[in-house]
Amino acid sequence: MTIDEHARIQTGLLLRRLAIQVNRAAKSCDEKAVHDLRVSIRRLSRCLRVFSQFYPEESWKKIRRRLKTLMEAAGPVRDMDIAVEFLDEMGAGKRSPLVHRLSESRRAARHELEREVRTWKERGFATKWRTTLGLNAARKA
Repeated sequence: MTIDEHARIQTGLLLRRLAIQVNRAAKSCDEKAVHDLRVSIRRLSRCLRVFSQFYPEESWKKIRRRLKTLMEAAGPVRDMDIAVEFLDEMGAGKRSPLVHRLSESRRAARHELEREVRTWKERGFATKWRTTLGLNAARKA
């Protein structure tokens, strides 16, 4: 197997994993789903950068920019999860005014993330990106 083939296989796997996480987040933006979504975004983004020479032209750059927008939507939700978890570990009760405000902020951020992942899902990003990155040709070979 060549490095080119390896890059395309890894990219395809990571893209599939991202699609799974987007679908999962569209159903429920719970703590685990948001965390896993962010992990899959980071992994695919790194893969695109590391293997950039194996994709057509600069197709990978546009995809990384789109990934950044999804990461920016998921970031505030995850930040609130971490803050509430930290406060819980420090002994702040669930009824603490700060925990309540963070929970309200998370709810608003979650709605934004849900809207974003639904849009991604509706647009069929994974199928389009497979074509853009030239992964379909590699799969048929």
